[in-house]
Amino acid sequence: MTEQQSTTSPSNATDSQQTHFGFKQVDADKKASMVAGVFDSVAAKYDVMNDLMSMGIHRVWKRFTIDCSGVRSGQRVLDLAGGTGDLAAKFSRLVGDSGQVVLADINRSMLRVGRDKLRNQGIFGNIDYVQANAEALPFPDNYFDAITIAFGLRNVTDKDAALASMYRVLKPGGRLLVLEFSKPTQDWLSKVYDMYSFHVLPRMGELVANDAESYQYLAESIRMHPDQDTLKGMMDNAGFERTEYFNLTGGIVALHRGFKF
Repeated sequence: MTEQQSTTSPSNATDSQQTHFGFKQVDADKKASMVAGVFDSVAAKYDVMNDLMSMGIHRVWKRFTIDCSGVRSGQRVLDLAGGTGDLAAKFSRLVGDSGQVVLADINRSMLRVGRDKLRNQGIFGNIDYVQANAEALPFPDNYFDAITIAFGLRNVTDKDAALASMYRVLKPGGRLLVLEFSKPTQDWLSKVYDMYSFHVLPRMGELVANDAESYQYLAESIRMHPDQDTLKGMMDNAGFERTEYFNLTGGIVALHRGFKF
């Protein structure tokens, strides 16, 4: 079991480029450190808040992702932006002793929480921990059979670069699964979801995690993330084929899947 660090910043981020951090415009080369600050703050309460925010439904979304992954014994899996390791734990059992799971996250605090959680569950041997930037993955070409990124892509500064990096390290025949908050399919649900996101969620973050600001960012980052069809087009442009998406909980979350051939 190893832990590696690779946080290389993409060369195309310069002081003159702007990107969004929630609803704010910031220098592109500063976003990663700002996102890191958010997750440094929430890491210790991350699992508790996930259960509270989603009323436990995030477990159903993740189970569906696992079911759509097609992962089997002996394969290599990258759980990117893997956080506290919910998906990595499942994949570790699926790939078995002959397989490999890499839990990767750009944030060291989240990676440490995930590592400690999986070790406490008795998960050793076939799992490695790597601190890595999704835009410049430190892995060989054509290495993984499957890549998942759950609730992490919206925090990436250059999503096109990240998708290209994921495509590079996938084996031919491999598949990418992106589980992410998306756009509700019904107007009434959007209104209810907005009220919950901007009024209830920050208050919940303040009471439970003593951090309203980070959960305000969460709500804003979701609104700035590409919708279902836009993200599908971005995956197509990165080279993925047979791309599709599945709306979950009325489109509040969507699972995108694409293959490398």
